[in-house]
Amino acid sequence: MRNFLCFYIFLLISFGASAQENSLFTSGFEETISSKILGQKRNILIHIPNSNGGNRIKDRGHYPVVYLLDGSDNFNAVVSITEHMEESSLCPPTIVVGIVQGDRLTELTTGTDKEFPASVGTGDKFMSFIEKELIPYIDATYPTTTYRTFIGHSVGGLTVVNTLLHNPNLFNSYVSLDGALWWNDQKVVKEAQVILPAHKYKGKKLFMAMANRLERGMDTLSVQKDTSSSTELMRSNIAFIKELAKNKTNELGFKYRYYEDDNHSSVKLIGEYDALRFVYGFYKLKIYDSELKNPDFNLESLLVTHYKKVSEQMGYTVKPDETQVNNLGYQMLRTKQFKKAENLFKLNVANNPGSANCYDSLGDFYLGAGIKTKAVECFKKALTLKEIPETREKLGILLNGKGTGK
Repeated sequence: MRNFLCFYIFLLISFGASAQENSLFTSGFEETISSKILGQKRNILIHIPNSNGGNRIKDRGHYPVVYLLDGSDNFNAVVSITEHMEESSLCPPTIVVGIVQGDRLTELTTGTDKEFPASVGTGDKFMSFIEKELIPYIDATYPTTTYRTFIGHSVGGLTVVNTLLHNPNLFNSYVSLDGALWWNDQKVVKEAQVILPAHKYKGKKLFMAMANRLERGMDTLSVQKDTSSSTELMRSNIAFIKELAKNKTNELGFKYRYYEDDNHSSVKLIGEYDALRFVYGFYKLKIYDSELKNPDFNLESLLVTHYKKVSEQMGYTVKPDETQVNNLGYQMLRTKQFKKAENLFKLNVANNPGSANCYDSLGDFYLGAGIKTKAVECFKKALTLKEIPETREKLGILLNGKGTGK
């Protein structure tokens, strides 16, 4: 409950067209790009992780990207979730790209449906825009990595599932929130019967959220025998889930959740959170108190092993978070577990050789351990990388007993 209260507080913050530098929390900014494929200009909403200062500078780090359909409706919520999860060490810092839809029924469907005979879906064309124009533009302009997640709600969820079936390598993880899989006489469900057994989805994930659309007296079993249009969305999702269950050898990482207390609209927020927890389920590092207190336990090895596994999941090298390692190092220093502290601070320096803060922290370790000559070396090195008043003060005291190291 406390987590979701934080989300709602974030949602109360208004979204601006450009980044607000003085704002405590900034959702993102808007850009307009030209599309030759669509023959028009398109608006996109972009959030760069707050830990990167919310800007585009590429030399501070590179981040996975969430591509979000119906961005004008869902952008703030997903940004709040990713920022919360990063702060809780549940996911890496993440870029969010919200795609503002035009005619969403046309863009997010393919073909026609008997309930909307005047609408002809051009979803293939829209996905071509995402693949050949939007993603290359984002990768060229912002500090991205190759790990991508695709999120859609309702007909956006239909688009997500269609993409998984027909272009599975475009994204690493797929999220369908109460997807309109009923479209065109459940065409996507019928296609799944052929495609799912014939393909391998190693390294791919799919999360499906399903809201409660049951009539009074129905349950998830009896609804499958219903023929009314009011339950068609739910029935089509259940049918697709059954197809997934038949094909456990295709290596697709799959999870679905039925939200009994949520409707088609309210399922978005809780579904987005649960989906991203599933997508990044491998990311959280668990350290037990007994391991922290045990002077013989190798924390450095635990970190290296864990982030090696994270790297395998992400498809590129992910190093232990600098702040996380630093905090652990100081915790070990306070409890006088000097060997563990030294190994952690040295690991941070090795992983972040350009960080003045890492050298300053290693200097603090040597100072705490009574090895002043090495402390001086570290503080001097830190100051060659960045002028830090506190580091200068500590160096000055070590060199001549005064608050200056000049």
